[in-house]
Amino acid sequence: MIDARQHVIGKLIPFDEETITVSTTAIGLTSAKLTSSPRPKKVIITVETAKIRYWMSGTAPTATVGHLMSPLDSLVLEGYSQLNNVKFIRKGSSDGTISVSYLRLIFYFYFFN
Repeated sequence: MIDARQHVIGKLIPFDEETITVSTTAIGLTSAKLTSSPRPKKVIITVETAKIRYWMSGTAPTATVGHLMSPLDSLVLEGYSQLNNVKFIRKGSSDGTISVSYLRLIFYFYFFN
């Protein structure tokens, strides 16, 4: 039984990051980073170079179909489905790069008397 004086507060903290090259084959986030323990709950993505497209459903985008992102655009994904299903592909003739920050949940327990 949880004592009414105990409060659990969770905070997301960054724990890992990477730069991914987005080319002519649809690519998702790095699986080893998604399966670390504890698992990430959220990612922040910034497009660094060329335009890219993405889908969050697990379907592969194409150079002409998918949400469009340009350099300096950012995207926040949260939850298992979005993190595991997102796929990116370049839009034009140049490869793009994305910077990804991974965040996981940590818990703080506070007891009040």
